[in-house]
Amino acid sequence: MTDFDLSEHGLTVERVLRNPSPAVIYEEAIRREPGTTIADTGALIAYSGEKTGRSPKDKRVVKHPDSEADVWWGPVNYPLDELTFQINRERAKDYLNTRDTLYVVDAFGGWDPDHRVKIRVICARPYHALFMHNMLIRPTDAELESFGEPDFVIYNAGRFPANRHTTGMTSKTSVDLSLEEKEVVILGTEYAGEMKKAVFTYMNYAMPKVGVLSMHSSATADPETGSSSILFGLSGTGKTTLSSDPKRTLVGDDEHCWTDDGIFNVEGGCYAKAIYLSKESEPDIFQALRFGAVLENVVYDSARHHVDFDDTSITQNTRGAYPIDYMPNAKIPCVAGQPTDVIFLTCDAFGVLPPVSRLSTEQAEYHFISGYTAKVAGTEMGVTEPEATFSPCFGGPFLVWHPGKYAELLAEKMRKHGTHVWLVNTGWTGGPYGLGERMKLAFTRSIVDAIHSGALRDAPTVTDPVFGFEIVTECPDVPSEVLVPKETWENKDRFDTTANKLAGLFVENFAKYEEGVSDDVRAAGPKV
Repeated sequence: MTDFDLSEHGLTVERVLRNPSPAVIYEEAIRREPGTTIADTGALIAYSGEKTGRSPKDKRVVKHPDSEADVWWGPVNYPLDELTFQINRERAKDYLNTRDTLYVVDAFGGWDPDHRVKIRVICARPYHALFMHNMLIRPTDAELESFGEPDFVIYNAGRFPANRHTTGMTSKTSVDLSLEEKEVVILGTEYAGEMKKAVFTYMNYAMPKVGVLSMHSSATADPETGSSSILFGLSGTGKTTLSSDPKRTLVGDDEHCWTDDGIFNVEGGCYAKAIYLSKESEPDIFQALRFGAVLENVVYDSARHHVDFDDTSITQNTRGAYPIDYMPNAKIPCVAGQPTDVIFLTCDAFGVLPPVSRLSTEQAEYHFISGYTAKVAGTEMGVTEPEATFSPCFGGPFLVWHPGKYAELLAEKMRKHGTHVWLVNTGWTGGPYGLGERMKLAFTRSIVDAIHSGALRDAPTVTDPVFGFEIVTECPDVPSEVLVPKETWENKDRFDTTANKLAGLFVENFAKYEEGVSDDVRAAGPKV
């Protein structure tokens, strides 16, 4: 565990702890990190400093002749020249060499042995080491002994700032990815989630190159057949809640890949939102935040170290990171068979999308690229009516290729494996936010159960006149009057106006991606 040689990385610190156990990391954190402590549940409480969330505008990708044509350049992937990357890497190493102790986590990304990537994380904070110990797939002693050279390296010098006068830097924060060097350099942010998403971003580049679809999704499996189901959805759509299904096993909650053999989880842990968490609302997540887990940026009382999950005085983005095997229904190893179903979750605050509809392959590509949900009044300052939100492939900040590349892979795998695709609205019915009401969770659970049982595959449908998909009109344990949204509105003319408004927003958003998709996919969108 100690005296690990990092000289090949240009690091000469004598005390290096390689893959320390959680107990050792606890000792290191309490001794060396002022403010770090232990919750009454046993989780390690740590703080990420000024940055309590990701910094997407500070993410850079090295523009290199070998990969330049592959990258979707723009606001997601800002270009960086090779010299600046080398300068920032040197700056990170200079900082790391001033520390008296460094922590190395050697672990895997991807549960499928044929596609797993050897990851090395080099960091100066014990909290970062425990976070990645949880989020990556932990090697056995034998695997660690034969680990060899890593495929991908993260240099986390987040406590040290980038130089804002360096070419291409816009702030003191910089997260730089070199696809050729297979390295990430982190400066100016101690938010642990940057490491997790750096691995996923790399997988989003590497996997499609070999015909594997990387997905920002949760996934469950049928405990009897082993077949899987994939759930996509942006924040607030119910992805985490619906993947906690007692009838199914949990493959993973956030990052997966789809191969010719089935699906696999990229990660070895879960990174759950902790805001307003309670034992009653999310019992499995609540019990997982025990010894070995990390609680990030939470508020606790000094007497009992009891965490107040309702306190947002530090940030609304409080988080907990824990090994996936802390979840009672986790499927270990986190691999499963071919997906029978793909579910796109949306929280439609306009109240015009049906509770469940069946999508054609081209419609699936269209809605995958769109990645729609809606914000509602009160969730953000200045939001007074429903506001459409789109994130391509339900994970825009982490894409490397054009969204059309991922959509093509999705369609290819759907056709090959006979996968069914559904659009499920967990948002409003009977009117928009403010007039209607939120879809009952019991109805959504019944819909998802019916999808998994196969009951909806031959259910009667009607074609939506605006969006073109097939609205399911009969579902076990869901009142038929709820299933066709227009029938739940008192003012039918207002429904038509609102539906056309939302369709127009879809068309306006999709215009950004049209050059990278086929005519059939473009034609699969709503008619306005």
